Amino acid sequence: MAGKVFRSLLRSTSSTNIFQNSPGLRYFSSQVQTVTLIPGDGIGPEISDSVKQIFAASGAPVDWEEVDVTPVKGPDGKFHLPQKIFESMGKTKVGLKGPLATPIGKGHQSLNLALRKAFSLYANVRPCRSIEGFKTPYEDVDIVTIRENTEGEYSGIEHVIVDGVVQSIKLITEQASMRVAEYAFKFARDNDRSTVTAVHKANIMRMSDGLFLKCCREVAEKNRDIKFSEMYLDTVCLNMVQDPTQFDVLVMPNLYGDILSDLCAGLIGGLGVTPSGNIGGEGAIFESVHGTAPDIAGEDKANPTALLLSAVMMLRHMGLGEHARRIEKAALEAISEGKVLTGDLGGNAKCSDFTKEICRKVESSS
Repeated sequence: MAGKVFRSLLRSTSSTNIFQNSPGLRYFSSQVQTVTLIPGDGIGPEISDSVKQIFAASGAPVDWEEVDVTPVKGPDGKFHLPQKIFESMGKTKVGLKGPLATPIGKGHQSLNLALRKAFSLYANVRPCRSIEGFKTPYEDVDIVTIRENTEGEYSGIEHVIVDGVVQSIKLITEQASMRVAEYAFKFARDNDRSTVTAVHKANIMRMSDGLFLKCCREVAEKNRDIKFSEMYLDTVCLNMVQDPTQFDVLVMPNLYGDILSDLCAGLIGGLGVTPSGNIGGEGAIFESVHGTAPDIAGEDKANPTALLLSAVMMLRHMGLGEHARRIEKAALEAISEGKVLTGDLGGNAKCSDFTKEICRKVESSS
């Protein structure tokens, strides 16, 4: 009963919420909570500072613990995440991360992948909803992609068979597939979504994708209040660009989710306006999934929207729904009015000006 009342309270904060409460909500509190902040590379520090300013303007009860995740070389000669990130996330259980750059061809593991594996962040959640005032060729898009985040082709199991022949293993397990399927149905229920679609290629990869699909079907049988459908990945892509409004919540293995979530972001204007969260049993990291944009780093031209909306997801995950509502409303109003926008949003304002405009709106709504 308490859980239902709690969800009702969060939903009632705004009829236009893009990002409702996430499964795994930890508590509902106005007490100051510490969040691990990974500013990132390139424009990361600028957009992270923007989020901090907006949070301060809203009075959100959040303290930031900044952590540098530049890899350190261990005794084994390999590069690893610094111990500080493990210590910080061990305490806070919640992180916000700007974009990270991983050097190519220098023996570095993807830092994003390393973080997800380190903290067992098994579900990547990417809400994609049309933003009023930011026109794209598509209207009324409202899709959530939920991607299994720990295995598949991204398991890192690769080896050379003979010179010129490399084998990469796609790992699919029942445990991980059941876990993300259960998460997808819980997310749909908690956020008043009607349909979960499993995306797969079980017609070709009968054992691996077949196992994933089997798990989704089993979970669907236990959640008959949510409609369930299943569709081939290529068919989803075709139908998505024809009419994205036919889709609701999509759940899929890792690689498919990586590709399809970016496609969905393109429908609403790109990664610069798309938030993302990585949810695990013991913690969560919310992030902007766009690049580091080194060409404009330090020039006050960056767009902080994606990281800010990811932070809005984070606030709801933490039970701070009212602060999330006010910040989200201010950001979307600033974009809708179109008076103070960064270059990628169609304006010529600086990042700092856009930030100040959102701060002004947040403060006036208190």
